[in-house]
Amino acid sequence: MIRISRRITLALGLAIATPAAFALPALAADVTIATARGDVTLAAKPATLAVFDIAALDTIAALGVMPAGVPDKLYVNYLAEVGASAAPVGTIFEPNLEALANLGPDLIVIGSRSSTQGEALAPLAPTIDMTIGADLVADARARVLAYGSLFGREDKAAELVAALDAKLAAVQAAAAGKGRALILMTNGPKVAAYGKGSRFGWLHSTLNLPEAHENLNPETHGDAVSFEFIAETNPEWLIVVDRAAAIGEASSAQATLDNPLVKGTIAGTKGQIIYLNPTPLYVAGGGYTSVMGTLDELLAAFGG
Repeated sequence: MIRISRRITLALGLAIATPAAFALPALAADVTIATARGDVTLAAKPATLAVFDIAALDTIAALGVMPAGVPDKLYVNYLAEVGASAAPVGTIFEPNLEALANLGPDLIVIGSRSSTQGEALAPLAPTIDMTIGADLVADARARVLAYGSLFGREDKAAELVAALDAKLAAVQAAAAGKGRALILMTNGPKVAAYGKGSRFGWLHSTLNLPEAHENLNPETHGDAVSFEFIAETNPEWLIVVDRAAAIGEASSAQATLDNPLVKGTIAGTKGQIIYLNPTPLYVAGGGYTSVMGTLDELLAAFGG
């Protein structure tokens, strides 16, 4: 990896990166990228990188960049090689400041579950928040391009974005006219439904997939629903995320939904219940490989 020293200007008055935090004129080796808190100017090609957000780590790894520090548990199998080659510097929620100080990163990337840690991390290195918002696919695309600029991987970033756009178009075409969908997340015996504007709402809005029930609560935990609600909604498709399986607990979604009310829906009678691979979607949602994997699953389910 090319090693570029961190600039003294970025070490002065460090705070979580915001446009105001880096108001000095950009130098030749600087790059300005879009973050969850606005455009930020940083030294290009940081040599020693610490990443706490799994979605960010997913996308950075897809570009071929290997961070030096990562959380102690990454959850998704396809990041195992990244985890094995990097030092553990905390969890996805909380950094280990001593381990991070020993690592001496040139840049720290936070987001989502670690997004509240910016103030604590800022004295150690420039820190950027790359949280993925409700418009997941648009943010995923923007993050690919931002990291591509930051790490000098613009050509690879353009290649990844082109592949993403092609996959999106294929899934949209495959899902067109196939009917309404209801997105469910199970957590043991509990079931919640998600619609547009929610953490899984991109499956409706980006794929033009009609909602079987409109105006669901867009909050993080969705709307708690009963099996009677599912039966009354009677979707053509059920798209299911198993939270227990996503965080490494015993899978239970199929057992939870194995009842006459669910089986009697159009989705149940036609065998149109899609059990998505939950860990990438739940833990690394918005990461490039996560998004592409979910799209592949939907493409296969819709017969694309």
